Amino acid sequence: MIRPIYLYGAPVLRQKAKEADLSRKEEIAALVQDLKDTLKVADGCGLAAPQIGESVRVVIVDGDVVADVYDYLKGFRRTIINPEIVWESEEKNTYSEGCLSIPGIYCDIVRPKKMTLRYFNEELQPVEETFDNFACRMIQHEISHLEGDLFTDHAAPIRRKMISSKLQSIEKGKVHPRYNSKLK
Repeated sequence: MIRPIYLYGAPVLRQKAKEADLSRKEEIAALVQDLKDTLKVADGCGLAAPQIGESVRVVIVDGDVVADVYDYLKGFRRTIINPEIVWESEEKNTYSEGCLSIPGIYCDIVRPKKMTLRYFNEELQPVEETFDNFACRMIQHEISHLEGDLFTDHAAPIRRKMISSKLQSIEKGKVHPRYNSKLK
């Protein structure tokens, strides 16, 4: 089912998400399907459960949306449940990030270039996997949502000041993204 995407200012985006209860397989499967359906119509490359109003540690990423720029992401899709970052590289890289919950705003964000992640996949099987470059970036961005962090929190102070009025406009409902959205 396609769900509305919560926008900047919604309290659920600032909560630390709770662990998904793996014994509730049907609920997890329904949530994952809702995330996939919603992401597809919103045309993004990742979505976290808090963005559709569920404060649960579940994210999905889909590299096909950015495969025209990063061809190595063609066919790259992951469902990540209860992620735990095991390792992050000291080497960093910078990409311009955007977010479905913060439409129309982009900022250069510095994050680790590589990381190893322990998580459960869609079949609720444990996985440990290392990601790099933009795949790592997409996943880090979505995991930040699970911690109640938004990419704008990591922007340079001068950039945060420059976008503050745009963030306030989103919070006041003065934006109308092309996908179904919700403020609170």
